[in-house]
Amino acid sequence: MEKDSLNSLKLFLHEELYLLGEEVDLILEKPKSQKISAEIIQENPDQFEDSKDEIEAEESITQEVAEPSPPVIRGGFEKGILILHEEEVLSDEIMDMLSKIITAVNQSMNDIGLLSSKEMEGKTLEDFQAINAHKVIKFGRISHPINALPIHNYQIKTEEETEYLFADSLTQISMDRALKKKLWETLKTLFNIS
Repeated sequence: MEKDSLNSLKLFLHEELYLLGEEVDLILEKPKSQKISAEIIQENPDQFEDSKDEIEAEESITQEVAEPSPPVIRGGFEKGILILHEEEVLSDEIMDMLSKIITAVNQSMNDIGLLSSKEMEGKTLEDFQAINAHKVIKFGRISHPINALPIHNYQIKTEEETEYLFADSLTQISMDRALKKKLWETLKTLFNIS
């Protein structure tokens, strides 16, 4: 029956067909249809000579369509300043300290975006880069490939168009005056504050 339907369609359709965004999603969700098409071609190789190449091309396009899916950022993120933090949830005390830090570098909470280590789990480096942050400040340990970047704590590193600063966790910094001072000195350089 399926074979008859395909042959019947050839009689009526003489033009190329194009898929809309919704249809691409359906194709991505149903790889079984490609297997069925391949089986039909194997049964009737003479009838579908060009179809095998089309299916292979379609498979490669399907793989290319899968774009990075950046994690959802909390906050305005208006100036592309991303703060990654080890803590799953920021306590009121830590959030207050972070707010003071942001204000001290002449930014507002609307300018930044926040992501926890938990929110970064399962995301690739490509997903992370799709966020397109201009400044990334990482506090503590994050379960993510970003750790592979050769950056030492409290040193600024520029990779392509993004500036990175890695530091201890916000919890550690809140309890240690020396770490606060070290962070402040580095932040002044990162945000060009004299």
